Amino acid sequence: MRMSAKERLVVIGGDAAGMSAASQARRMRGPDELEIVAFERGHFASFSACGIPYWVSGDVDGRDRLIARTPEEHRARDIDLRMRTEVTEIDVAAGRVRARDVDSGAESWTSYDKLVIATGARPVRPDLPGFDAPGVHGVQTLDDGQALLDSLTRARGRRAVVVGAGYIGVEMAEAMVKRGYEVTVVDRGEEPMSTLDPDMGRLVRRAMEGLGITMAGGAEVTKVLTGDDGRVRAVATEDAEYPADVVVLGIGVRPETALARAAGLPLGAHGGLLTDRAMRVRGHENVWAGGDCVEVLDLVSGQQRHIPLGTHANKHGQVIGTNAGGGYATFPGVVGTAVSKVCDLEIGRTGLRERDADRVGLRFETVTVESTSRAGYYPGASPMTVKMLAERRTGRLLGVQIVGREGAAKRVDIAAVALTAGLTVEQMTALDLGYAPPFSPVWDPVLVAARKAAAKVRDSAP
Repeated sequence: MRMSAKERLVVIGGDAAGMSAASQARRMRGPDELEIVAFERGHFASFSACGIPYWVSGDVDGRDRLIARTPEEHRARDIDLRMRTEVTEIDVAAGRVRARDVDSGAESWTSYDKLVIATGARPVRPDLPGFDAPGVHGVQTLDDGQALLDSLTRARGRRAVVVGAGYIGVEMAEAMVKRGYEVTVVDRGEEPMSTLDPDMGRLVRRAMEGLGITMAGGAEVTKVLTGDDGRVRAVATEDAEYPADVVVLGIGVRPETALARAAGLPLGAHGGLLTDRAMRVRGHENVWAGGDCVEVLDLVSGQQRHIPLGTHANKHGQVIGTNAGGGYATFPGVVGTAVSKVCDLEIGRTGLRERDADRVGLRFETVTVESTSRAGYYPGASPMTVKMLAERRTGRLLGVQIVGREGAAKRVDIAAVALTAGLTVEQMTALDLGYAPPFSPVWDPVLVAARKAAAKVRDSAP
């Protein structure tokens, strides 16, 4: 550990969690008291990975629109951000990290008093034949997005296969349709969006098919086939081959914790770093971690989960920066809220699915209601489906899924607040939500579901 009047904070990772932590620590303490050195192996820092599908589709005009703060702007705030520099080793006992210049290969050690690990996540790339072929792309960083766009300019034809039908897979499928590609989505699940229950995922599949996307559900990819030039030409399953000029991986991500594992830091069941509420790595006083490389507490199930979202990463960074800067802050946990869309179909979910509740031993009731986004007589009213889970005996809200058109996705925030507050579905029926015909029916769809769930809980009482 360094012995100096001025402390040094080292940050590994230059995106949401890492640079939020660095920026917040700088607000807490000036450069005369705290030196901040940050390492980023890529070409970009502080960017929105969530926006990559919309950049690829053309909805967002250019890569730079996704950059929240440039390296030069960070450096102007007295943060020594070293781009294209990859940390290859953490020496916890000596309080130092080894870093390698990606372009020159030169290596050097940097000592620290405090360390932040914000290494993010990496796209799942199956260990199967052909998945390393030119034309197969993950989409986690701006470098990935640029590589995909460059690949599209070299593609022989306009056929795309997306492997995986989660959030990224569905969003990338729509992006490829907008670019004029014939798109097939191959997924092992019968329905897309495994973050939803299958009955709600079925609504998403119908919307995808309405866009002209071919959905190959219940299909296990076995390999990627290549042509004479080595580039991808098809994706194969046990029963079929799907021609492809480009393949996009939307299988999900895993925590990027190889460095942490090698350093002997504690990892959870999902491979993410384990931290306390201050985002301090368990058992290590001066090491913090945040973003997609950590596991977080699910406030509904009480278990640790890996939920890679930019919203969490930025909050982690604020907490870490406050604590590393000498203040005090905590991150209590999450309820698992996420939203997405397919064309004009909006998708929102929060809390537990049926299988999540089963897995943790909760007994529950479910209701599904059909309603409208506005008063039925108001122009533009569109259908909306709300599914709600409530604990059988207590009536505690456990989860909500919403699929519909305009105004559907963000309604899930009502349920997210209710879950965080630990409300019962009976208590939810009394929520004083805003009403006017252009915005909702007199009984908002979420409250209609809460009323039906409360009645079902009462009927199930012994």
